[in-house]
Amino acid sequence: MVVDYKKLGLVNTREMFKKAVVGGYAIPAFNFNNLEQLQAIVKASSELRSPVIIQVSKGARKYANATLLRYMAEGAVAYAKELGCKHPEIVVHLDHGDSFETCKSCIDSGFSSVMIDGSALPYEENVALTKKVVDYAHQFDVTVEGELGVLAGVEDDVVAEVSHYTKPEEVVDFATRTGCDSLAISIGTSHGAYKFTPEQCTRDPKTGRLVPPPLAFDVLAAIEKKLPGFPIVLHGSSSVPQKYVDIINAHGGKLPNAVGIPEEQLRRAAKSAVCKINIDSDSRLAFTAGVRETFDEHPEYFDPRQYCGKAREYMEELYKEKIKDVLGSDYKLTNID
Repeated sequence: MVVDYKKLGLVNTREMFKKAVVGGYAIPAFNFNNLEQLQAIVKASSELRSPVIIQVSKGARKYANATLLRYMAEGAVAYAKELGCKHPEIVVHLDHGDSFETCKSCIDSGFSSVMIDGSALPYEENVALTKKVVDYAHQFDVTVEGELGVLAGVEDDVVAEVSHYTKPEEVVDFATRTGCDSLAISIGTSHGAYKFTPEQCTRDPKTGRLVPPPLAFDVLAAIEKKLPGFPIVLHGSSSVPQKYVDIINAHGGKLPNAVGIPEEQLRRAAKSAVCKINIDSDSRLAFTAGVRETFDEHPEYFDPRQYCGKAREYMEELYKEKIKDVLGSDYKLTNID
């Protein structure tokens, strides 16, 4: 039996992506692994009247339990309304689905959007797998994200040592033959908190901090020219805020040379056809900063609400900054009360 995501109060990505492409902003796609992350995402997006994509990886879904996750999704919508957002636009999305079976299971359990990541496969196999997922998902009005190009780095079960930029000459054929609703591309972003090696970066002479190489906006422009108005997605787009790295390191952590994507580059991307930007590592850093700081300052604490509460506070702060200052999705709901 397929759970109807619309009965859970969720929406798919189709209309929000259309609005974002025309409006020159990007929808936040925040991964979550626990209750505090979900609370912070819903609170930040509701208060700023932003549409939001709440996404889970295959590993996170297993960690949460698929049944509990369905009710958490329904609860997220109810919580947003409780916060005064009468018409929330919340998508629950599978991040980096690795097989048809995983995508089908998520669709059947109430997800409103799924990603099938066949980017590591030979091109024709990627096309065939993506089309198979699209054909199933569209029966239930679930939207599908495909991927061309490979991102370096590590995120849950997704591991790649070397990135490969998306080939603009392939995008029209891929989008046409698969019928996917959005396309994740590779233009230099990567997964994790160590997106670049020190050798790939330069150093700021004043601060001594690493400065990463710029994104390949020429590749993005070529893709936009081939697929005008088509929704484009950026994975691996955490900026690795230095303030959270500093808090972690000041309270016993060891994150030397952690570096992310500069936010000004993400703002530039958000004004293009990039209408979904994935952010995961940043919230993990904010959460860890809150927990480490609290334990260091209060070694007597043992109540999870005490140290997770500080972590939730930092994550909510982070999500609001992303929505307002990076993605520009604040006050973009179709119906703002």
